[in-house]
Amino acid sequence: MLLFLQYFIVCRRYRLVLFLLTVQLLPQAHANVLRKGESLMLQGGPYVLHWHENDKDTKRNSWPTLLGAEWENAERWELGTAVFRNSFYQSSVYVYAGRRWFLPRVADRLYFKLTGGPLYGYRGEYEKKVPFNYNGLGLAVLPALGYQYGKANVQTVFLGTAAVIFTFGYEFD
Repeated sequence: MLLFLQYFIVCRRYRLVLFLLTVQLLPQAHANVLRKGESLMLQGGPYVLHWHENDKDTKRNSWPTLLGAEWENAERWELGTAVFRNSFYQSSVYVYAGRRWFLPRVADRLYFKLTGGPLYGYRGEYEKKVPFNYNGLGLAVLPALGYQYGKANVQTVFLGTAAVIFTFGYEFD
């Protein structure tokens, strides 16, 4: 059963189906799960900018097809997950916890976010690209800068010294 779920989550052709089911079920989840001050955000990450495009003749994936969901409580603590194709075209999953801080001294809608958690998907010759990686399971700590406009947001997530990914999200509260 676990192997089936792992395949279902990371298989590229089922991502859109999973995303559409989540959007369809969101109103029911909202009525029964979210409390005052909590929100659920759906996000997509269409583009990655790599600092070094080619390394040892390896073409980097700049279109990760990232889809994610994130729950946030009233104190801005977060839990989330994202599925995507990593820089080496491998299906990957990031499950994380973190916190978001707004920066009113700079701009009212600007925020800093820090997340961390297990990252699965960097396997084979790319295993050493992620710290503490063993058989494809590693650890990631990702800082981000974002801008909130109403229920929509845009983020720049820093992927260590390798790249940045640009994500777009929409919050349901």
